[in-house]
Amino acid sequence: MPKFAANLTMMFNEVPFLDRFEAAAKAGFKYVEYLWPYDYPAEELKAKLDQYGLKQVLFNTSAGDVANGEWGLAAIPNREADARRDIDQALEYALALQCPTVHIMAAVVPERENRSAYENTFVENVRYAAEKFKPHGINICLEALSPEVKPNYLLKSQFDTLAIVEKVDRDNVFVQLDYFHAQNVDGNLARLTDKLKGKFSHVQIASVPDRHEPDEGEINYQYIFDKLDEIGYDDYVGCEYKPRGDTVAGLGWFEKYKN
Repeated sequence: MPKFAANLTMMFNEVPFLDRFEAAAKAGFKYVEYLWPYDYPAEELKAKLDQYGLKQVLFNTSAGDVANGEWGLAAIPNREADARRDIDQALEYALALQCPTVHIMAAVVPERENRSAYENTFVENVRYAAEKFKPHGINICLEALSPEVKPNYLLKSQFDTLAIVEKVDRDNVFVQLDYFHAQNVDGNLARLTDKLKGKFSHVQIASVPDRHEPDEGEINYQYIFDKLDEIGYDDYVGCEYKPRGDTVAGLGWFEKYKN
């Protein structure tokens, strides 16, 4: 059975961020993820995890200067020093939070820029990260973002992402399989799951098209969860969705998965 992680960036927004750990635990979650930890000292976040018996399972490297259109630095040519600074920072947090996986954000590729240069830069920076993280047993994930969500992001398809993972060629680098983005771009999710078996180490879910709870829309998530069981996936499933309303009121789908 999948191990569900509450995404504290998107869920439990009824309360301030640091109070969402308690809210997630009270709702029955044992695992959490979120986009970024860097606004808080790692020790403060670890104390929250320990206080409420939670395990941190994923966060991202820094997005960079979001106000000026950045969404990750690791693929931007001539920004390697900045990207590797962010990777080193992520490693420090991952060690402090005992987090098994970090998502390395790529970058938006501006129109008329050389896409191959961005891909090559990304590969080298991910290799750097892989080699830094491997002695600590920490995995790296790379994620495709659908154009509706992040236009011109380097990775838009699961197959784009798989190609980079294979080019990086490190045994602690995997696809981050977000079914919301995958349905928007790739479709045929059951076959896709089979094709990616063994090549992804973190999953995220949300309904399509509205990115709400996984009990509406185009995707039959019960079927997907059964498929994950069928292929032997036993890692984490991040609930990276925007609740329709009150977070707890929308958790009816989660009741049978509490244990």
